[in-house]
Amino acid sequence: MARTPRLAAGRARALGAPTRGTTNPNRLRRVDRWMTATPAVRALLTGAADPLVVDLGYGATPVTTVELAARLRAVRRDVRVLGLEIDPERVAAAKQAADPPLLDFRRGGFELAGTRPVLLRAFNVLRQYPEAEAAASWATMLERLAPGGLLVEGTCDEIGRRCCWVTLDAGGPRTLTLSCRPSGIDTPSDLAERLPKSLIHRNVPGERVHDLLAALDACWAAAAPHAPFGPRARWVEAVHQLHAQGWPVLDTRKRWRHGEVTLSWDAVAPARA
Repeated sequence: MARTPRLAAGRARALGAPTRGTTNPNRLRRVDRWMTATPAVRALLTGAADPLVVDLGYGATPVTTVELAARLRAVRRDVRVLGLEIDPERVAAAKQAADPPLLDFRRGGFELAGTRPVLLRAFNVLRQYPEAEAAASWATMLERLAPGGLLVEGTCDEIGRRCCWVTLDAGGPRTLTLSCRPSGIDTPSDLAERLPKSLIHRNVPGERVHDLLAALDACWAAAAPHAPFGPRARWVEAVHQLHAQGWPVLDTRKRWRHGEVTLSWDAVAPARA
């Protein structure tokens, strides 16, 4: 049987379905801020021979891709950011904001338009897929990263005040990050509605992510005496208590003050297939 010829870069068949397109300025500032501060991401960008970053599924307007490019330039001035969308009309509109070669837009999906980025951000893309299809999409995207590359995949609310994301490399998921504006939650488990597709249906008794949110809620309640110092101080104390209980918290108080906590994926990985 004759082999199917490989398509040239940028001409691979776009894989996936269009998103709803919802986007707002600064919607993804929390994950961007995390990426620019995380040593593994910074080292990846600064050490790359070709610092290409792909933003997959930027939505109806390219504003969050433009913001990503500006923020990553604080890490490396010559970083190249490519925004991908399946909808050709969105791509055509985004071209007005392009600044090749540092910022460009192209039609593409999970195949990444034939590119090999060192860093891939895919936010609010997989929520519409069944869990099994979302896992297959993870695999497709990871296969197309440059060696040593990272995928940051997650979801957030419409204004970016409640976010959750998974960081993956070629071996699979490595970490889960929860991020919020502490003054905008009643309990940390309010973030359950923003868990990535791989976990959102696992927030039930017997699953590790359910145990995590229950433990964080209990720590939040125990941290109530810190509330007079502000919601941020209460969040920091709650995460401190979570860490003290033995949960594999990977970041430090400096990140907690931003309303974040990052844990090892093993702590939340689904207990059943």
